[in-house]
Amino acid sequence: MIASTLQAQSMQERLIVGLDVPTVREAEQAVRELDGVVSFYKIGYQLAFAGGLDFARELTSGGTKVFLDMKLLDIDHTVAKGVENIVKMGMTMLTIHAYPKAMAAAVEAARGSDLCLLAVSVLTSMDEQDMIDVGYEYDPHTLVLRRSEQALHAGMGGMQ
Repeated sequence: MIASTLQAQSMQERLIVGLDVPTVREAEQAVRELDGVVSFYKIGYQLAFAGGLDFARELTSGGTKVFLDMKLLDIDHTVAKGVENIVKMGMTMLTIHAYPKAMAAAVEAARGSDLCLLAVSVLTSMDEQDMIDVGYEYDPHTLVLRRSEQALHAGMGGMQ
């Protein structure tokens, strides 16, 4: 009995459920249905821009972990200020595009907090032709390796 309880707690802490729904109402329903089973949720653009950021704050205030999948990319200062505010919101994880300056700014802004920063190397929807079309000299595989090294050097918490 103790072993199965520990295993369930471990799963509840490790499992992240994507709230990839169009409305907060649907997200709230999913969270209610998963109560006691899941305590970690991912919120991306679709839900974030439909009131999901307020919902994320509400979840974190109740002790639920939230992963904001925002794939931030902007000038260094803007990324840093965004990350500072995300730290204040109590988020657990955040994605940043794996550009060296953006990652360095994010890491510095999150320093001393519990926010885990994940680098996004190449969007999974991009293929070799997409890389050529946007002007990259590297194929997706090579770019993922290069950006992974840069993320490690910048001090990012992981890769997505």
